[in-house]
Amino acid sequence: MSGKPVCIADFEEYAKTFLPKSVYDYYRSGADDQETLADNVAAFSRWKLYPRVLRDVSVMDLSTSVLGQRVTMPVCVSATAMQRMAHPYGETATARACQAMGTGMMLSSWATSSIEEVAEAAPGGLRWLQLYVYKDRAVTEALVRRAERAGYRGIFVTVDTPYLGRRLADVRNKFQLPQHLRLKNFSSSDLAFSSGKDIGANSGLAVYVAEAIDATISWEHIRWLRGLTSLPIVLKGILRADDAQEAVKIGVNGILVSNHGARQLDGVPATIDVLPEIVEAVQGKVEVFLDGGVRKGTDVLKALALGAKAVFIGRPVLWGLAYQGEEGAKQVLQMLKEEFRLAMALTGNSGVDNTYHKYSTSLGKVHR
Repeated sequence: MSGKPVCIADFEEYAKTFLPKSVYDYYRSGADDQETLADNVAAFSRWKLYPRVLRDVSVMDLSTSVLGQRVTMPVCVSATAMQRMAHPYGETATARACQAMGTGMMLSSWATSSIEEVAEAAPGGLRWLQLYVYKDRAVTEALVRRAERAGYRGIFVTVDTPYLGRRLADVRNKFQLPQHLRLKNFSSSDLAFSSGKDIGANSGLAVYVAEAIDATISWEHIRWLRGLTSLPIVLKGILRADDAQEAVKIGVNGILVSNHGARQLDGVPATIDVLPEIVEAVQGKVEVFLDGGVRKGTDVLKALALGAKAVFIGRPVLWGLAYQGEEGAKQVLQMLKEEFRLAMALTGNSGVDNTYHKYSTSLGKVHR
């Protein structure tokens, strides 16, 4: 990359040259042959926008609400683990960037900054906690209680990871967290992914998940969490209409249509392709969000037109952190915001909250 980044791909190009190979591979890679990784991005191009013209778009309002909290745009930051591998300030830099941009941040349970450190870094920011269900339920409950005390506004429960997907680059690299870092939400070296134990010919994170995360996770665990906290609960990793309907019955507050950045099971659909059936299945009873493959402002608009309340981005923020820390993350968010603003204007829409009703019947899919 020469000069200032002008698109999200430019940030990634810089990160690829700047980050250690094992770190870039960890952030970038998907499962197995990475077919879904590519399709998450490519699928957006199969959907076409049909613009309205002669609409006054001189004044625009990009703001919306997520789980009852106002955000300046329908672009929030998803949970990505171990952000201090990308920049020394990691998650705290991301939190400050989100606060400055007026949007929300989902903090990974596997963060290299603690729940409390992130809250202190951006005390006025909107934060949610991403949660894995551990074999030791006391560990899971403690994370929820800490999030409540630190002012987090919701829990996003990852439901697609009873085991870790097979990420070939991490296996080849025998991925481990750099020695100067640890998962800051845990005190024991084993849970902090800093024990330095022999992992054999495998990814260290795959070993960690097999040892620590509860593979018996079921709807009963979601009922338990629902009874544990009054915070909004969103299930992250839903790809089927019947699972979405079951989630509504249990009383969750939202669904994040996600295939874990294509890092779990290769060969599943792109998230944008399954979004419409999830929206239809829940019938407006809960908010529906999307992550996976969002790289442009038009991607955001397409997701909203198909019924998403907001989108979440992961890798682009990591590339921004690698580029320039907090400022780089802000640049990524600002870039997507301005691209989204232009897409809205050029499709004749001046406000976010009526996008779905206005455009759902005029968004067409290209025949393959």
